[in-house]
Amino acid sequence: MEHSHAANRPDEFRDRRLSEAEAQNTFEVVFDNEAVHRRKSSLAPGTGTGPQRPRHMRKPTNCFVHSLFEPHRDATAIQATHSPPPDSDYAIAATPSYEGLKSDKVTDKNPDAGLYHNGDDVIQEEKGTGASAVAVTGGVEPAVQSRLLTKKQISDMAFGIRELAKKLAHIRIKMNVRNVFILAKAHDETLIGKTREVAEWLLQQDVNYRIYVENTLQENKIFDYKGLVEGNESYKHRLRFWTVELCQQRPQTWDIVLALGGDGTVLYASWLFQHVVPPVLAFSLGSLGFLTKFDYGSFPQVLTKAFNEGITVSLRLRFEATVMRSQKREKCGGTAPRDLVEELIGEESEDCHTHFPDGTYNILNEVVLDRGPNPTMSSIEIFGDDEHYTSVQADGICIATPTGSTAYNLAAGGSLCHPDNPVILLTAICAHTLSFRPIVLPDTIVLRAGVPYDARTSSWASFDGRERVELKPGDYVTVSASRFPFPSVLPVERRGKDWIDSISRTLNWNSRQRQKAFKEWEKEEK
Repeated sequence: MEHSHAANRPDEFRDRRLSEAEAQNTFEVVFDNEAVHRRKSSLAPGTGTGPQRPRHMRKPTNCFVHSLFEPHRDATAIQATHSPPPDSDYAIAATPSYEGLKSDKVTDKNPDAGLYHNGDDVIQEEKGTGASAVAVTGGVEPAVQSRLLTKKQISDMAFGIRELAKKLAHIRIKMNVRNVFILAKAHDETLIGKTREVAEWLLQQDVNYRIYVENTLQENKIFDYKGLVEGNESYKHRLRFWTVELCQQRPQTWDIVLALGGDGTVLYASWLFQHVVPPVLAFSLGSLGFLTKFDYGSFPQVLTKAFNEGITVSLRLRFEATVMRSQKREKCGGTAPRDLVEELIGEESEDCHTHFPDGTYNILNEVVLDRGPNPTMSSIEIFGDDEHYTSVQADGICIATPTGSTAYNLAAGGSLCHPDNPVILLTAICAHTLSFRPIVLPDTIVLRAGVPYDARTSSWASFDGRERVELKPGDYVTVSASRFPFPSVLPVERRGKDWIDSISRTLNWNSRQRQKAFKEWEKEEK
């Protein structure tokens, strides 16, 4: 009787817990003893980040996929603020938290969620919810970078994203598409014409889509903006232009991204959307097609089917890479030679940080550290969490995502890796020792690669082939799983074998002439 009485009161208890949780806008988290060597320099927030806005100033997320994250995060927040005894009738199983926390006070997320349901393998977006995107933090500013998380928090975050990715791979998501982002290489005349073709087709549909194209096309003669909107007043209001700043500040504006080009165009989409990323539907118009899944020639049929029947999304792991600069020690009074290994494994004093963050990037393919224009090899120290892995002398190293396993990683001798694998691929580029074989690491660690203080020359780091920066002796880069995965739209009819088809088609993987069968001699009849 006691259990049945408790079963009749879960809604009442849940409402009471929600109200109590909402009354507390902030909470404090203290790192446990598992992180005794936690880097105080690494705990410094990167440029442009800080505490989030109070709950009453924030808007609920407009992301229909992101709403799947919300119940997990809110359950954890509620449990942290008001947890019943484990043996209580109301005890709730712990749910992984996907939001990073640091030792400063940060505000919790808005718990408005639960607007979407899963039925008949279709998630139907509620009308009027607005933009769609996939991210752990929705349409609000990120408060914490993943390098700041404890081992358990990174594991919980990675596990939660993997679980969601498994679910999304077997369902169709029906979207209420209104805002469409078109991405193409603005310097390619052929692609400019195709951008106009897609935009014109969308404008002619019965649905009043708002189409965004790159702002440089407004005065482009091939795109012919004036000729496109001439004679139809509504086209002027529905055909709009995006800028890099708009992508960075309001990524939740768009429901879907249409990429016209090759894999480089898809990588550019990842670069534009450094936090929240709308689902990316890529049409193949380039050289290779690992990430471009659809044929441009049938774009009207593809878009009609996607908007009316729904899409299947594959969440691709991205890395968060932060450049950490060495800080002068004048104020600390130190005169002894500095050792990068000792600084990254040892403990810092409270008032003397050895490094400070200088730029954070979310990347889809790889982080590369190389010798740059220097004639000598790079010297690189590699760390995982609080352990020194090895010292490398090579032309450089490649730290790749599973998606990037077919790019620079493969050319450097690394292994092919299915994009669903939760791993970090570490490959040396022309190592001085022949024993440095490529290794595969879990995505739950924070990897650090730095230039030792006694290195002969500096090294250079690039992120998805962009934003090349110099790493001077004492500087290092942290690499960890990003809280913002990249949602790639897959063809529903061949989603299960898509990756194998890609490597077979583009790399001729294991392609050879079949071995002939033995020809048996005919036995003589006696």
